[in-house]
Amino acid sequence: MPAFLRSRHGQILSFLLILQIVAFHAMPRGEAVPLARPFAEFPAELEGWTLVADVPIEEEVQALLKADETLNRVYRDPATGAALSLFVAFFRSQRAGATTHSPRVCLPGAGWETREASVIPLAVPGGDRVRVNRWIVSRDSSRSVVLYWFQTSRRVVANEYANKFYLMLDSLRYRRSDGAFVRIVSPVGEGGDAAAEEAALCMAGTFFAPLRTFLPQ
Repeated sequence: MPAFLRSRHGQILSFLLILQIVAFHAMPRGEAVPLARPFAEFPAELEGWTLVADVPIEEEVQALLKADETLNRVYRDPATGAALSLFVAFFRSQRAGATTHSPRVCLPGAGWETREASVIPLAVPGGDRVRVNRWIVSRDSSRSVVLYWFQTSRRVVANEYANKFYLMLDSLRYRRSDGAFVRIVSPVGEGGDAAAEEAALCMAGTFFAPLRTFLPQ
């Protein structure tokens, strides 16, 4: 047996690949699930957060991403005046090559270097807490705090491997593979990493419930 397959990492990847093959053949061809509402209707103002720019996705990026719907906006923080970006990519089906992309690949490809990476709790409406990724990245003299997670109507997942595992289970049980990738970028300013993280968490908590109404249930 190759050394790669004897490692825990290789065994996990092999297991997920097998599940993906099974799910691919078990899933009906017309299982694509649309958004509950188009992202074009997403609010321009939420609890003081105001829209600064609606940024179009470049054709080359969209061709690589293969998302069915995207939301790419910049909002201003009512507390600090800082401009934070919100990016959401939604996939009606992830069975034919279109799937959520990990920042572990995208950010380094865009020239960003990861300085810190961890998983932290995020308080959401209703008193619940979900786990999301928290990164600190830098490029040249710029530094940002990045929050990101994977979301469906049933759960929020931080880990990419866990997201793929649940995708396989949902494909088999519910005949669905729709899902979204959500990312918030908060530039680090004079307040340092802590202030940028606080702004990102505030934005995530504020936008979480409205965003959920757009995703299919």
